[in-house]
Amino acid sequence: MTQARIVHLVDDDEAVRESLAALLDVHDFTVATYPSGEAFLASCPAGAAGCLLTDIRMPEMDGLALQERVAASYPDLSVIVMTGHADVPLAVRAMKAGAIDFIEKPFPAPAIVDAIERALAETARRRGAQPQPNTEIRERLDSLTPREREVLDGLVAGLPNKTIAYDLGISPRTVEIHRARVMEKMRAKSLSELVRHAMVLGIGT
Repeated sequence: MTQARIVHLVDDDEAVRESLAALLDVHDFTVATYPSGEAFLASCPAGAAGCLLTDIRMPEMDGLALQERVAASYPDLSVIVMTGHADVPLAVRAMKAGAIDFIEKPFPAPAIVDAIERALAETARRRGAQPQPNTEIRERLDSLTPREREVLDGLVAGLPNKTIAYDLGISPRTVEIHRARVMEKMRAKSLSELVRHAMVLGIGT
């Protein structure tokens, strides 16, 4: 097992740590668990590589504060944040600050495994100084209508559908329709993937 396959799991809920650790072990990851951001910083060795999977809402040091410390001290750790539905704006902030992905609770097992695999692959590309091609993503963006682009900008800003609807003077249902078309045209399977595509093109940064 190489160091790059290590997942550092930070969550203040013991049951979550135990269940996720068991799941990831089955999928051939080495998992180190920590009950808090402080515990991670006290125990994780300098130069650690792999993936940091952290809850975004924790007492004392939250996921955003931990991410900031990790960015400064652990450049070879990719970061994925776990979030509740109401915390999506916080997750978008985390991605703008350098997190590779976020995943909403509750999530199916394949979703978290896939997120970690993608995060590790993207980190490997970054460490190899290989730029991510964006020509195709730019073409997808150019296919959006002006209204769809406005909805995309709202989503990348972390705004809920109701707020986007109010800002644009349309109904929440119309926002949902535009959002579905944006996801389809951008070929994004999730909101986190849509945000990643947008940030590759410098939208919302």
